[in-house]
Amino acid sequence: MPDLVSLQKMTARFAPVEISAGTSHLPDAEQQALTRMLEAGLIMDTLYLRQVWAGNEALLEQLQRDTSPLGTARLHYFRINKGPWSRLDHNAPFIPGVPEKPLAANFYPQGATKGELEAWLNTLSGKERESAVGFFTVIRGAAGGARGFVMIPYSAEYDQELARAAALLREAASLTAQPTLKAYLTSRADAFLSNDYYASDIAWMELDASIEPTIGPYEVYEDEWFNAKAAFEAFVTIRDDAETAKLVKLSGQLQDIEDHLPIDAKYRNPRLGSLAPIRVVNEILAAGDGNRGVQTAAFNLPNDERVVKEKGSKRVMLKNVQEAKFRIVLVPISQIVLSPSDRKNVSFDAFFTHILMHELMHGLGPHEIRVADRTTTVRQELRETYSTIEEAKADISGLFALQYLIDKGVIDKSLERSIYDTFLASAFRSIRFGINEAHGRGIAIQLNYLMDTGAFRITPEGTFAVVPAKIKDGVIALTREIMTLEAEGDYVRAREMQKDLGVVRPEIQAALDRLQDIPVDIEPQFPAVQRLISDTKNRH
Repeated sequence: MPDLVSLQKMTARFAPVEISAGTSHLPDAEQQALTRMLEAGLIMDTLYLRQVWAGNEALLEQLQRDTSPLGTARLHYFRINKGPWSRLDHNAPFIPGVPEKPLAANFYPQGATKGELEAWLNTLSGKERESAVGFFTVIRGAAGGARGFVMIPYSAEYDQELARAAALLREAASLTAQPTLKAYLTSRADAFLSNDYYASDIAWMELDASIEPTIGPYEVYEDEWFNAKAAFEAFVTIRDDAETAKLVKLSGQLQDIEDHLPIDAKYRNPRLGSLAPIRVVNEILAAGDGNRGVQTAAFNLPNDERVVKEKGSKRVMLKNVQEAKFRIVLVPISQIVLSPSDRKNVSFDAFFTHILMHELMHGLGPHEIRVADRTTTVRQELRETYSTIEEAKADISGLFALQYLIDKGVIDKSLERSIYDTFLASAFRSIRFGINEAHGRGIAIQLNYLMDTGAFRITPEGTFAVVPAKIKDGVIALTREIMTLEAEGDYVRAREMQKDLGVVRPEIQAALDRLQDIPVDIEPQFPAVQRLISDTKNRH
């Protein structure tokens, strides 16, 4: 186990930074509504801790009682990781007496094997199977020591916390004067109690308000058995109207990008969802799965394929988080890993725009597919490889889409060189997250592929450079390979790609070793949260 000095070094990889957004322009009633949303958001932390590991809450209480320097350091790093495993170090435990991080998290019965669960799932059909493999149930052992398993809806498993969160969201809904915000808060409160999230996902897609909350169970990364169970998270944000207006025009380009994807025409979607909103926001609070280890810079939701098919998906860009990452992490990395001629091209505009395109591209390409004469989804066919392959797809096809829009004249040509140089620097930022994590492993696949095709090269000095004559073809080829793999539901090829390319090769590791004094990511501090809650309670 790491000692105090080692633990402090591990923690120092996350640079503390205040993350906040102006709220003074909001009317008093909206500020009160915002406070209720923040309180509901904080409940997601409690739920997520329980989902990660059954022993998390008891361990947290134990750590809070230990006021020694080592105990304080352990508590600090526990809060960053939302558990006793260091996410940047292949989930190595940093607290004595804890088990290896369970791949099943706390979604499935302790002591059960993946094979036992698969055998049980194979006995189910229809609605029963749909519920068992769905986002919003946990699987537990049968009661009374009987053999077999039972499924329990989140609304029952987490009933007390969800009832409190629902009450807070209803209070917020009663305070706001913004109709779409009221609709989302009300329907999400209903979903917490009914376990049916469809209507509230639709309402979230239609949300158009100065406050942009995302509260509930969404991402499936924590379920490393089946990538099926949704973890609780919260993002409470303030919309950046000026930046959102600039980016809305790009949503009008999505069908054209889809129509020109470098894949067989039969794999393209001739009609994307009718609604594809983009929001640029500034974060006030991130909680639960939205605030553990490496911080989310943008997200693309919902994950329910029914909603994606009907409405498309919404892209939310966390601008103040991205600015902090760029300033504190990416710029210093670029000065070490890039060749001198490439460093000068690194820009926040390219960084920001590629993250936007990454989120846009999650909604493009194959989703609902046919395999062996049956209708299925990419997520179901690729199973545990899905998150890594999908993240790689969004990254590389995001570069393809940016180049397409530059060639078309939608984006200024001055961005052309900087998107590749900035992506190369950002690849080293992301791979430091660890290849046990979907984003980090997805970056490793891209970095190794583009090195193998000569699109990136190593200079005699050991720095890395973009090869302008080869980068465009390399991006097109990898976009084609990944999207075709998804369209065909090729699980075997996905596993091979992860095994062969989802690794840190020696030349990459040598560069990473030179980055040890640069933070890996930020540790957000949310000063406005307690202040807003305190101010509102004092006034009312």
